[in-house]
This record gives sequence, C-alpha cells and structure tokens, in this order.
Amino acid sequence: MENPLANLEHNTARLTRNQVRSFWAAWGGWTMDGMDSFIYSLVLVPALRELLPKSGIAATTANIGYYGGLLFALFMIGWGTALIWGPIADRFGRVRTMMFSITCFSLFTLLSAFATGVWSLAILRFLAGVGIGGEWSIGASLVAEEWPEARRTKGGAWMHTGYYFGFFLAAAANYFIGSRFGWRYMFLVGGLPALLVGLIRNNVQEPARWATRLEALGERWKMHHAFLQLFSQRYRRRTIFNSIYLVVSLTGLWAGSVYVPSAMTYIATRTGHTAMAAARLASYSTALLGIATVIGALIVPLLAEWLGRRITLGIFYSIMLGAIAVAFGHVFYLQSDAVGWFLLCAFVLGLGGANFVVYSFWLPEQYGTECRASAFAFITNIGRFAAAAFTFMVGAGIRHFQTMGTPVALTALAFVVGIACLPFGEETKGKPLPA
Repeated sequence: MENPLANLEHNTARLTRNQVRSFWAAWGGWTMDGMDSFIYSLVLVPALRELLPKSGIAATTANIGYYGGLLFALFMIGWGTALIWGPIADRFGRVRTMMFSITCFSLFTLLSAFATGVWSLAILRFLAGVGIGGEWSIGASLVAEEWPEARRTKGGAWMHTGYYFGFFLAAAANYFIGSRFGWRYMFLVGGLPALLVGLIRNNVQEPARWATRLEALGERWKMHHAFLQLFSQRYRRRTIFNSIYLVVSLTGLWAGSVYVPSAMTYIATRTGHTAMAAARLASYSTALLGIATVIGALIVPLLAEWLGRRITLGIFYSIMLGAIAVAFGHVFYLQSDAVGWFLLCAFVLGLGGANFVVYSFWLPEQYGTECRASAFAFITNIGRFAAAAFTFMVGAGIRHFQTMGTPVALTALAFVVGIACLPFGEETKGKPLPA
C-alpha cells in the first residue's frame, strides 16, 4: 500500500517549502478535527449515563439514544453554521482563518470536560461544531491552490486522510485514557489541537493564487460577494447538486458511522463483556473505521483519474449502502459472533467512508479562486442541517423502537438517492483548477 506521507517526503524536491508546510498544516488541522469530532461518539454512553440524572432525566437505554441523537443533531447544526468560515477565508486568507477555526473547536471541546449537565454539554458541543466545520473547506482550498496541477488530486486525497488518522487518535486516547480515567479526560485531550496554531502562524504563508486574485478584485470585493457567486448562473446548478451529494454522505456518516462505537458498546455489554472491555472494543471498531478509510483514501484518486469523479463517488456510495444495511439491520441483532462480524462491518463501513475524499479535490475543481472556500464551506456545511434532522430522527427512532439497529439501518436509503443524482454532477476529470 502506498504511504502518502512517506511519498510526500520523498518528493519534497518537487515542491516548494510553503507547499509542503501548507499540506502539513491542512493535514494536521484535519487530523485534530477528526479526533475532536469523534471523541463524543466514543464517550456518548458513559457521558450521558452520568449527565442525564444530573439533569433530572433517567439514564435509560431509550433516553440515552434519544438525547444522544439530539446532541449529535445540535453538534451538526453548529457545524452547519460554520459555513461562515468560507467567505471569511475568501476575503481574509486561508491560513489566518484556519488558525481561528482550530482555536474555536479546541477550546470548546476542552470545556466540554467540565459540563455539569446534558444541556451544558449540548451548548459546548454546538460551539465546538462551529469551529470544526471550518477545517475541511479551508484545508482543501489551501492544498488545491498551493499544490502543482499534476499532483493536486493526490494532494487533496492525502490531506483528507488526516481526518481518519484523527479517528485512530481518538480510539487510542479512549483505549489508554477514556477506559481508565473516564469521559471527561477525553475532552481534555480534545483541547490539544490549539498547539497547532502557533506552528501554523510562524511557518505557513497564504497561497500566491489567492493573494493575486484578491489583489485583482480590489478592496471592493467583500465577503458577501464571494457567497453570492455560488448562486450565479454559472455555478447555481453545481451548488444545488453538490449540496445534495453532501447531504447523502453526511447522513451516512453521522446517522451511520458515528453510531458504530455506541453499537459496539451495546453488543459487547449484551454478550457479557465488562464495561472496560466494551470501551476497548468500541476503540477497536473506531480504529478499524479510520484505518479502512485511510486505505480507501489511497484508492480514491486512482479511481477518480481512471473512471472520473462521479463514478468513483458512486462506487463508495454503494459500499456505504450495503455496509450500513448489513451492520445495523442484521449483524447488530445476531445472538452469537456479533462482535466479530460487527468489527468486520466497521472495516467495510470505514472503506465506504472514503466517499468524502472525492469532495476534497472535486469541489475545488468546480469553482473559481474568488469563491472557492465559500463554495466548499457552504456545500459541506449546509447539508449538515438536513443531516442533523436525519440524526434526530434516528435518535427518536431508537427511543420509539427501543433499539438502535433498525433506525440506523434505514439511513442506508439516502445512498439510493445519491446514486440516482450522480449523473447530474459536473465531471471535472482532466480539467485544470479554475483561476
């Protein structure tokens, strides 16, 4: 298997110093983003077991599922409001905006360790979501604009592996820290990304492409101008269909993959494992998700250059559809060997999760420099409002059916819609990055 990070170092002679540093800044920020966003799914059950009674709510399985879905939904609404980072990055720069977003999500993840009830945790997770939602759009724009044309697709895909390395870091932290010291210490670990801000500030410069374009537009170019470009005659159709694709992917991630640790915890507990063993199995399932998606991320650019962006996305949509349906619709209810089969499903689900990698290079290819970050931020974040509704529905379904499996399995239907809409997308295979 090709190691993207080793390959990057091997080819540094072909890249300028700032190109290499820009990659590592985007990759590092996206790694910490992935870690912080997945910490909550790992500590969901123990955190709500402690906080629900403090809020006057019984910590039953149904209530944990219901309020867990509610908190996931609020987190995604916060993530959705992060679309504001795009116009900020288009007007004031990719690097500076990245530093602010990292500071935001690190601070509020750390403060989640001191939550006194379920509602204070909800508010802090909402605010952390606002910060987390900025990383992808900024990092992808930075790499797309800074890297040379011949290597841009791989650069975007490799940058995206950082998010799933973050899953692995979250799993490792839960294994060594969360399972021993409790969920609050996991949120303390989530404050570490703030350390990246100083390194980025002192070592990474803004892309010359962005600076040149901003200078040509002049001081009259404001944030709202960048945002309104997304709905111009040139971009309107692309913006609509790209937003639909993201709703599909986000529904699969937040209503499917994020429930993997909780599902594993329930399966392990049901089959007689101790609480510590269940926490560690949840960590294993999360690590498998991350490892499989990194493998998928290495495959994505090869398929995209061979088959095109739309067909590649359709392949990974299909993997997600099958994995969610089988994992939660069948394996979750097995009376024997459920742990082993669910771990296998987690790996396949992680492989399908690489569908997000396609957007890291496909979306920047569809928009000009003056509105690229705005487009990426709007498309990747507006879909979170719809995904939040689906996630809340999943939580309500868990409370109604008194089970996690069936409501989560039904989210696989979103990928049927996505596959049907793919022929209407803009194919950019072989085309240069717009000026």
